[in-house]
Amino acid sequence: MSTKNNQKHIADEECKLSILMPCLNEAETLETCIHKAGDFLQKSGMRGEIIIADNGSTDGSIELATKANVRVVHVTDKGYGSALLGGIQAARGEFIIMGDADDSYNFSALGPFVEALESGYDLVMGNRFKGGIRPGAMPFLHRYLGNPVLSWLARLFFKSDIGDFHCGLRGFRRNAILALNLQTTGMEFASEMIVKATLHGLKIKEVPTILYPDGRTRPPHLRTWSDGWRHLRFLLLYSPRWLFFYPGLALTALGTLISALLLPGPRAIGSVTLDINTLMYASLLTIVGVQAVLFSLFTYVFGVNADLLPRDALTEKFIERIGLEKGILLGIGMILLGFASSLGALVYWRQNLFGPIDPTLSMRLVIPGAVLFAIGFQILFASFFLSILNTKLK
Repeated sequence: MSTKNNQKHIADEECKLSILMPCLNEAETLETCIHKAGDFLQKSGMRGEIIIADNGSTDGSIELATKANVRVVHVTDKGYGSALLGGIQAARGEFIIMGDADDSYNFSALGPFVEALESGYDLVMGNRFKGGIRPGAMPFLHRYLGNPVLSWLARLFFKSDIGDFHCGLRGFRRNAILALNLQTTGMEFASEMIVKATLHGLKIKEVPTILYPDGRTRPPHLRTWSDGWRHLRFLLLYSPRWLFFYPGLALTALGTLISALLLPGPRAIGSVTLDINTLMYASLLTIVGVQAVLFSLFTYVFGVNADLLPRDALTEKFIERIGLEKGILLGIGMILLGFASSLGALVYWRQNLFGPIDPTLSMRLVIPGAVLFAIGFQILFASFFLSILNTKLK
């Protein structure tokens, strides 16, 4: 990545605000956005700069930015997130306000963002649903399905109160965001910023923002379904509780409950009789559920050690209390119980001289034994694996 400075030099210590625009073939609207941003800097009296983080434009965008006498940062790594991160790293301002260069946001109306940053907030999000969405500015699916659903999931997963997770206009303290070690390169960069800021306890505020129709004649870079999936995937990967723990807990509880009801004998519900076939599938739910819960622990430990997730006191306490030794003992204990259940099945078979037996009776000993064996070995191996993940390499 290389940086080309085409703007009047401002010393680092004098630069208060960097207005950052990612750019990939935005010649139709770039000049307008630059003019509005320059108008804001002039009227507000802030010492600042305008940065165009170019991601490989071939339509003359670079020449237009050069002519407008603003800084151009050439980012060779492709992607929305890559362009923004390159611009953030190159910025000289204490504050950064980023926004798309498609003229959908008014860069001459950045006052609320600056005021919030100067009052101590680390991240200031625009909220288009509070500020207003002009006719034709947001596709129907994005407005009534994509944005509301993904924002709701993000609030649920991360206990955030942000109403518009995907607003492209936002301001932040440069050092605070760089400290988050953001990694994603695509459109999900926007979600990663809020999620990590929330998990790390940064001060976040929303301000109303108006969304205007895209000023370009070509289709936008945003791809509805693929980018929506990337956002959802990111939210799930950064929330092992919702991805693994809660579903695993539900499956374990459901499987255990059904198994407990069917172990004594068949159960009739109206004209339907549930027997050993249902018991077998209920046992499968229990095994899968326990594995999912263990995956949540694996993901948590890996995420914390890789500096991807913050530490959680409750999870840390649970892992510390169980430990390798207790985990081994628990696993061996369940294996022994499984052996005892299987031994009971063997005795029943012996009583029938190792000949044909009633499967509705024998499977009520075999299935619990197999489940206890499986879960016991899962816990045994998981205890060792967690210990390996927690090993500090020198």
